[in-house]
Amino acid sequence: MTFETLHNDMIKAMKARDKARKDVLSTLIADVKKAAIDAGKREDIPEELVDQTILKSKKTAREQLDTCPDERTELKAEYQFAYDVICEYAPKMMSDDEIRAFLTANYADLLATKNKGQIMKAIMPALKGKADGKAINAIVAEMSK
Repeated sequence: MTFETLHNDMIKAMKARDKARKDVLSTLIADVKKAAIDAGKREDIPEELVDQTILKSKKTAREQLDTCPDERTELKAEYQFAYDVICEYAPKMMSDDEIRAFLTANYADLLATKNKGQIMKAIMPALKGKADGKAINAIVAEMSK
């Protein structure tokens, strides 16, 4: 996802007078800008940074949704809307089968050692931002038994 795409979509939401969508997108843009400043890449924001920030925002929105009390239906609906909008922009994650295939194709020799810590240390940099860490951990635990 490029920063320009996010910005253009926010402008479209403003023109359509979709305040809720515009608010979510402007928050995403602010998060991306802050991350870019922190990384020292203020002028030319790379796609990887945008994707990382969106994934972080998605995780935060999921936590908000999960911790919201059920009796606060209006607030829960607001959180759900924000989560859905963020999911539209989040990069596609690998499925469990794709993770298994990737591991067996690229790390078969390491999987044979059955050392979970060593395996995780080797594969996490390769799969960062492409697959959910919890899913990777569960699959590696299963494969290293």
